Amino acid sequence: MQEVLNGEPWYGKSFQKLMAEINPDIVYQKLGENSHSLIDLIHHMVTWSDFTKQRLHKDKNIDLTALDASDWRATIASIHTWNNGISEFTASTNAIIEILKTCTDDLLQEKVDYRNYNFNVLLNGLIQHNIYHIGQISFINKALS
Repeated sequence: MQEVLNGEPWYGKSFQKLMAEINPDIVYQKLGENSHSLIDLIHHMVTWSDFTKQRLHKDKNIDLTALDASDWRATIASIHTWNNGISEFTASTNAIIEILKTCTDDLLQEKVDYRNYNFNVLLNGLIQHNIYHIGQISFINKALS
């Protein structure tokens, strides 16, 4: 998770390195009618990072309907800014990393509340999810630049 966020991952640029290269003027543009913008992608990543953080906190006050509604949300330029998205994703990911530092490997076998899988599946899935969307962001950024 740390490598994906700001390390030297084998697949290419980390999240932080790639985000620093993106011109904020293009983040609301789409490649086509049915595609996502860069701002859509980053806020989608924030949603799943926040979900994972809440599950690690074992927060029973989660509103799954609100969570589902925030996934692939309509972005509003005055609220969903590029810098806010980067900051939110970074803070959420760092919080997950800090929580995991306090856990034992036993956590990996625990079932995730409200889901039919364990934390091993969730955490590995989140890493894969982030890498996938970082790839999309990189592709869209190159296409629009």
